[in-house]
Amino acid sequence: MSPQAALWLAVVASGVYHGLNPAMGWPLAVSNALMQRRSLALVVALLYLAAGHVLAILLMMLPFAMLASVLAWQRQMQIGASLLVIGFGLVLLMRRRHPRVLARIPPSRLALWSFAVAIAHGAGLMLVPIYLGLCRAEEMDAAHKAAQTLIETSLRMALSVSAVHAAAMTAAGGVLAWLVYRYLGLRFVSRSWFNLDAVWASSLILVGGVSLALNAAAAGVSG
Repeated sequence: MSPQAALWLAVVASGVYHGLNPAMGWPLAVSNALMQRRSLALVVALLYLAAGHVLAILLMMLPFAMLASVLAWQRQMQIGASLLVIGFGLVLLMRRRHPRVLARIPPSRLALWSFAVAIAHGAGLMLVPIYLGLCRAEEMDAAHKAAQTLIETSLRMALSVSAVHAAAMTAAGGVLAWLVYRYLGLRFVSRSWFNLDAVWASSLILVGGVSLALNAAAAGVSG
């Protein structure tokens, strides 16, 4: 498998992981469908959750997309993003409490709630090192395109990463929400509820560590 394909697979895998994580909102989609007693309400809720998640991802990646034109600092940006992700993971491991502001957002505001949760959990931040790996300076031609072209390319890549990740998340969470709504019932949620906070924080550290290792390997090859 090529490095490019592996990075895209990581985008999809993280989306599936987010979708299956109850903290990212699929139980709210089930609740919405049960309250309205119609399947369409579940789909609508999932779309709102996806919209908030996409906005959170873009908020994290757009600054890096704008900086992608600074080719001379590409590796430093990748290293900095990796360290930022590792640091955020460590903070989540040491401080398990959820930000109080999340409790002030009514679950009926699904898009806003999804956006706030994704920011608080570092969902968009996790994708930054992967995104920077996809948006490599080596992909540009030898003459180095104009800065505006580079920025446009990076923005398109950011939108693509957000769309693919959100699609995988919505599909995974949607399937699980549909199974609970139609077949498994609320008892499945109460009995099988799992807390992924520690796993999620560890995965942030893992993604940052892998990104650092890949940068070190690339530096060794180029050196």
